[in-house]
Amino acid sequence: MATDMQRLVGTSEDDEEMGMDVKDEDEEDDDYEENGGEQGNASGMVGIDGGNEMGTATGDNRFPQHQQFHEQVGTPGGGTRRSRPVEEKERTKLRERRRRAITARILAGLRRHGNYNLRVRADINDVIAALAREAGWVVLPDGTTFPSRSQIADLPPRLPERDLAGSPYVPVYVMLPLGVINIKCELVDPDGLLKQLRVLKSVHVDGVMVDCWWGIVEAHAPQEYTWNGYKRLFQMVREVKLKLQVVMSFHECGGNFGDDVCIPLPHWVAEIGRSNPDIFFTDREGRHNPECLSWGIDKERVLRGRTAVEVYFDFMRSFRVEFDEYFEDGLISMVEVGLGPCGELRYPSCPVKHGWRYPGIGEFQCYDQYMLKSLRKAAEARGHAIWARGPDNAGTYNSQPHETGFFCDGGDYDGFYGRFFLSWYSQVLVDHGNRVLSLAKLAFEGSCVTAKLSGIYWWYKTASHAAELTAGYYNPCNRDGYAAILTMLKINGVSLNIPCVELHTLNQHEGFPETFADPEGLVWQVLNAGWDVDLPVTSQNGFPCLNRVSYNKVLDHAKPMNDPDGRHFSSFTYLRLSPVLMERQNFIEFERFVKRMHGEAVLDLQV
Repeated sequence: MATDMQRLVGTSEDDEEMGMDVKDEDEEDDDYEENGGEQGNASGMVGIDGGNEMGTATGDNRFPQHQQFHEQVGTPGGGTRRSRPVEEKERTKLRERRRRAITARILAGLRRHGNYNLRVRADINDVIAALAREAGWVVLPDGTTFPSRSQIADLPPRLPERDLAGSPYVPVYVMLPLGVINIKCELVDPDGLLKQLRVLKSVHVDGVMVDCWWGIVEAHAPQEYTWNGYKRLFQMVREVKLKLQVVMSFHECGGNFGDDVCIPLPHWVAEIGRSNPDIFFTDREGRHNPECLSWGIDKERVLRGRTAVEVYFDFMRSFRVEFDEYFEDGLISMVEVGLGPCGELRYPSCPVKHGWRYPGIGEFQCYDQYMLKSLRKAAEARGHAIWARGPDNAGTYNSQPHETGFFCDGGDYDGFYGRFFLSWYSQVLVDHGNRVLSLAKLAFEGSCVTAKLSGIYWWYKTASHAAELTAGYYNPCNRDGYAAILTMLKINGVSLNIPCVELHTLNQHEGFPETFADPEGLVWQVLNAGWDVDLPVTSQNGFPCLNRVSYNKVLDHAKPMNDPDGRHFSSFTYLRLSPVLMERQNFIEFERFVKRMHGEAVLDLQV
């Protein structure tokens, strides 16, 4: 059996790689004796990780031809019991060795062929967590597991649907897995991916989207770019006759919910950060967040003689030159430029690694020396040098608005100092977007460029919109916080990408009724503000989307009913390609969704 598994998923070298802890065989025998036969052995198996010192059976001839019984021994309770025969003990050892060998090879196979981000000393809990996350579940570090909000809604009976036959054609793209290119810039499982791409093509998906990770391409030294894995991927996509959307991903992957791989920032950037941690965003407690670079160094030459903006531009220009033929023949239809954490134009105000959990309001991220210098300059220009500080009553990551003096109704956010600080904080966001996007349009001249905003929808129905404020969106109830951002996008000729278009406001109140969440209200505010300045709008789902309820909500936003101007999305990207999506029933629903986005008729329309 072990030999068969070895042929399927790896050799004994994988066992050595695992480096897992195992108990000494003699220890297990002692445990068996002390705990009382099979019951003790079963309880000892629960925590076994697998092993790298896999014993092999020498054959049944090692056993005596007759059973040998040990002397009866007294138990702690005063009774007597008979120890198990030597032959039975040897068989138990053999079973354990085989079981551990199988476990070790399963883990090694998942790491090698499935690109699961399993640590070297992984155990079965890590495997279960990885599989659960891929299936769309949320698994917290303490093991708490629950379905994502998009899975909670079941399909109501006879859900009324709009007939979209003959409606405008909205292209549908599918986001590839985060780890489709590994840390060595190699394409992972090309044969399996090719099969999936052909299946997508068979249901008339228009193309795929992929992250081009800064931490992979320019990993080891400044301006030394490695594009090998992406070249192979793009050639494969071309062969299948799909189109490409690419993301210039200048952030790390691995610190947020849903991240199943770990891709840090380039090594040379991390090295600079060790001596100068202020190149990263910093919270009030002085904790630095290496998820992305602080916007305070956009114009500071702290990256081996280059500014952050110059680093971004050089990366984008290298990509444009390297894949010129794909731009010229139209295979690359859109470039999304990463502008912050998760590629979104926002502050990293809700970092899971620092303890944030939904629905916390987050914290302001303006305490690195470069951001504080900008704040001090703005305060002095305003004539109030005392305002060169962040709010001291804005709570912590998991506070609620009413618990703080800054965000509560009538709080300091709407006072003279609060309005000054929030105006400066949000303007830094707009200025950063303007600097990077103006250079992106130069690097990708003639191509469609887009920028992604974030869907911070919790606390949207409160006066302060606290979670949006800490993220950099100055959008309280008496102010439109997105108009300045969208005007900046319009000036640069950049499209708008908004997520979370699949969420229902009602569902958000079932788990957290106190959060005053309103994803639909937020999406419509941003969507209408974008269309008011004639911005092309693209979108994507923010959570796993597998049922008809979520698909219909996407369609409602993509093709608004009775819109007098006939406005609609310019494209939609589905997050993301996974084994769960490819399951028969899920894929049938997805194919139906694609047809409706394309304006085709479907036979089972519920009206």
